[in-house]
Amino acid sequence: MRDFYFTNEQFTTDLNIYHCGIEPCKPGHAYGPAVRDHYLFHYILDGKGSFFVDNQHYKLQRGQGFLIYPEIITYYEADHSNPWHYVWVGFNGLKAETYLEAAGFSRANPILTKRTGNKIDHYLLTLVQTAEEYSHTRYHYSKTLHLQGLLYMTIAEMVANAEARQTVLANGDIQDVYVRKALELIRTNYSRPINVKMIAASLGLSRSYLTFLFKERLKIGPQAYLIQFRIERACDFLRNPLLSIGDVARSVGYQDPLAFSKIFKKVKGVSPSQYRQNLVRTEKEKEKSYLPAQD
Repeated sequence: MRDFYFTNEQFTTDLNIYHCGIEPCKPGHAYGPAVRDHYLFHYILDGKGSFFVDNQHYKLQRGQGFLIYPEIITYYEADHSNPWHYVWVGFNGLKAETYLEAAGFSRANPILTKRTGNKIDHYLLTLVQTAEEYSHTRYHYSKTLHLQGLLYMTIAEMVANAEARQTVLANGDIQDVYVRKALELIRTNYSRPINVKMIAASLGLSRSYLTFLFKERLKIGPQAYLIQFRIERACDFLRNPLLSIGDVARSVGYQDPLAFSKIFKKVKGVSPSQYRQNLVRTEKEKEKSYLPAQD
């Protein structure tokens, strides 16, 4: 099995890739029952298997795929005589469900069957191959953009593969607009002493309604998202040795370095100083691995 993971920033884009992989399964290989916190699509390159969800049993084979929805219990198993070989991609994002609906998916219909001439398998295989190549190199934001681009192309092929019926994307959906604006406010003001009440007020909403929208669309509350966003930015700033812990704290909206350190440790499991030390150690190990072998 080859499985590649990419990012912890779960809700910062319309479509955000988590991981992808490929596996020629052994006879009877099974996974579950399990619940995911993101969308997970499997496409069958060869062989057969079964997918179980909501008391439904789908027998699938080459050219078909199945979509696992967040927070739904699923189980899948390879055929015992002709086990499937599949490729998968896990993702989420503000527009993920809208795009999937345009591709013909629903909780009542989580199955895809490839049409002749469609390149779904091609883009998925390219995605996995590219992810594997990037796994051997240092992280750079361009890699994330490249992988997200391939995910968009995969979803586009799924939409093109859908039945002839037209699905209208709800670009003007007012709830979507509210969430988008709230995310933008957080991205552009996280270094300031903002809170959920202020964000809701700036949008003309109550705090409770904004919380409802976040949990409905992103499966996380606005307060938890704001903390997560600030801590992820703090992790980036900790890479700069010229910034003290206090500097980093103020840069992400915390005037009290002690309060920042407590929240950071709660989220990351280590203090900011320990996190920085781990970064330095990891970078040194990477530098050693890039050195040419000595004869």
